[in-house]
Amino acid sequence: MSIYFDQVTQPTSKLVDTFNRWENDPDLIPLTRRNLNQSELERREIVTLEDLAKRLKHQYLYLIYDDNNLIGEMNYMIDPSHLYKTEPGTAWIGIAIGDPGGQGRGVGYEGLQYLEAKIKERGLKRIELGVFEFNIVGQKLYQKLDYKEIGRIKDFTYYQNKMWSDIRMEKYL
Repeated sequence: MSIYFDQVTQPTSKLVDTFNRWENDPDLIPLTRRNLNQSELERREIVTLEDLAKRLKHQYLYLIYDDNNLIGEMNYMIDPSHLYKTEPGTAWIGIAIGDPGGQGRGVGYEGLQYLEAKIKERGLKRIELGVFEFNIVGQKLYQKLDYKEIGRIKDFTYYQNKMWSDIRMEKYL
């Protein structure tokens, strides 16, 4: 396993194709986006080159590679409006391992350490994230990296015929 990371500064058509595959993967949808009901869970979205270009205006996006194979992405934004605890200088992070072959191998752990270093380089002191209540693997990963729960937003997302909370976590660098 040879993991490395690359910041996206200019989206490409090939990247758009990959993001469309991941955004519409029924196994990833419940983990990566909020869904208020069954129809939203079943909704499929088309990502365009313009969508990715807009995303890069407010988000720092990094691709995760394993031996030159793109297996995931991670990102952060600074002081977004959806923070649970509004504290200036906070990075909101997200990570998705889109390729099933990259899951369960420590890639997320390594990626988040890299992302934390990038955030620290920017002079930011705090990170916040949300992880859905049913995502036990994600919760364990964040706890292993010393993220602490700061609150829950009840009935936040729909999955497996019920509503689940969004667990908000933070870490000070």
